Amino acid sequence: MNLQLENKLALVSGSTAGIGLAIATALAGEGARVIINGRTRERVERAMNLIRAGHPDAKLEALPLDLSTASGAAEAGRRFPEVEVLVNNLGIFEPKPFAEIPDADWLRFFEVNVMSGVRLSRAYLPRMKQQNWGRIVFISSESGLQIPAEMVHYGMTKSAQIAVARGIAETCADTGITCNAVLPGPTGSEGVKDFMAALASQSGLSVAEMEKAFFLKARPSSLLKRFATPEEVAAMVVFVCSPLASATNGAALRVDGGVVKSPF
Repeated sequence: MNLQLENKLALVSGSTAGIGLAIATALAGEGARVIINGRTRERVERAMNLIRAGHPDAKLEALPLDLSTASGAAEAGRRFPEVEVLVNNLGIFEPKPFAEIPDADWLRFFEVNVMSGVRLSRAYLPRMKQQNWGRIVFISSESGLQIPAEMVHYGMTKSAQIAVARGIAETCADTGITCNAVLPGPTGSEGVKDFMAALASQSGLSVAEMEKAFFLKARPSSLLKRFATPEEVAAMVVFVCSPLASATNGAALRVDGGVVKSPF
């Protein structure tokens, strides 16, 4: 299927690893011009090399900036003012008991996970409206619907992303612009793999045994019964970014492996 993304300029925040890298790779494979973002030039260049290994003709731009800051978002807008596809993927997570989460952590999680996407969307939406075409996607999580007890502050930010995406979509009614949230479930990203390996080591289990135990105890409602791959999540995101997805707007689209039991 031709997703009609040839030469569209796409920015994927936090695209040097995991889901972000998979999204950037898939967009590049569809012929989009993709801006690769990370906090250091070394990580950005490494990601670009990985993408080009599979797509030698990939059209890539480097954006080594911290987009969790207001100054970073403003600089991105100055360097690349013509972004047509914005994927707000940048995010952090950290398991911590609710009673031990200080104010600073609540504010930090909101700043990185929510405000990064708010600022970038605010920067690029006016031009999208002038052109009467654009795509904005927030990478939220099933944790935005089922707040995890082990990281309430993370779940809060994922709920906020769903709300922001719907609100932006409301402001784009009767235009060629869409704004959606994509909700991955447990996904085998770089950070999750490291986390699971550490847990396995602490528990005296193999990584495979730890993964099985995770879905037995922590996410028993999963129908997939394994971590999704970043590429499986990216497939949904790239379709939503395409002109073919023009009727999908203001939605919370689950790629959660069936973790969320509600059919709605």
